[in-house]
Formats: sequence, structure tokens, C-alpha cells
Amino acid sequence: MENMMGLLRIHIQKGVNLAVRDMRSSDPYVVVKMGKQKLKTGVVKRNVNPVWDETLTLSVTEINLPITLCVYDKDRFSFDDKMGDAEFEIALFIKVLRMRLEGLPDGTVITKVQPNRENCLAEESCIIWSKGKLVQNMALRLRNVECGEVELQLQWIDVPSSRGL
Repeated sequence: MENMMGLLRIHIQKGVNLAVRDMRSSDPYVVVKMGKQKLKTGVVKRNVNPVWDETLTLSVTEINLPITLCVYDKDRFSFDDKMGDAEFEIALFIKVLRMRLEGLPDGTVITKVQPNRENCLAEESCIIWSKGKLVQNMALRLRNVECGEVELQLQWIDVPSSRGL
């Protein structure tokens, strides 16, 4: 991958109060897209509060490219139903990474992003120093659907051969 800056590890933690698409429940999974890359989690059967606890890793070449997350309901015999989508930016996370912070106390909050009309945050998102690394926690409110949120955590992985930040 030419021009790669590093890897973004996205820990898809869980879905909260997702929409019901099959009679009483849904079989949700998450698709994450950035540019031409597309990754997906496994399916959690019959659960509108699924815990995926899965890590997806994207190669980052462009920090201003938004990352899209779509939740789908897995159907055996028809097309999978959409259960909402959200989009998030990583520019601020990258900006904080570039500060090259070191040796902070565990749990130190570096900065917070407030939910607003332009972003999909359900609550404020904190960029935190955790176990010697920067992480950003996000609860994303899904759009184009009646309800649902997805909680995730971002972490940056430096790749020795990449151009870095």
C-alpha cells in the first residue's frame, strides 16, 4: 500500500438498542468503509444489543477521508436489511497523535469532541491516554433508522515501513 501512514485499529464493541428488522429481533453485523477498503464483523444472532467485541484494521493513507459504518441485518433468503449508518472523522485523533505525548497517567483525557449536527456522536467522545497509548472512544448514533447506537474505540498502530504521521 503506497503512501500508507499507519493502521487504524477499530474495536467494534457493541450495538445499543438497534432497530428490529425480523419480526422480534435482528441479526446485526457491521460494515466499515474507508475509501476502497471495506471490512465487516461477524453476525450476532437475534440480538438488538449485540456485543461484537471485534477488531477491524484499516490502512490509512488520507486522514481527511471519513470512515463510514453501516449496520445490516443478516437475512438468509433475501437481501440484508440496512439498520442505519454513521460516519466519523479521524483528523482530530491524528492531530493528537502528532503531539507525540508520552508517559501520561493512565486514563488522562487529552481532548473531547462534543456531539453536534455535523457528526454522528451520541455523546461526547474522549481521546484518552490508556495503557501507554492514545485511544478514542465513540458512541455513534445511527442515521437513516429509527434507533440504535454503536460503541467503538480507535487506536493507532505505527507501521515501521510506512511514512508515519
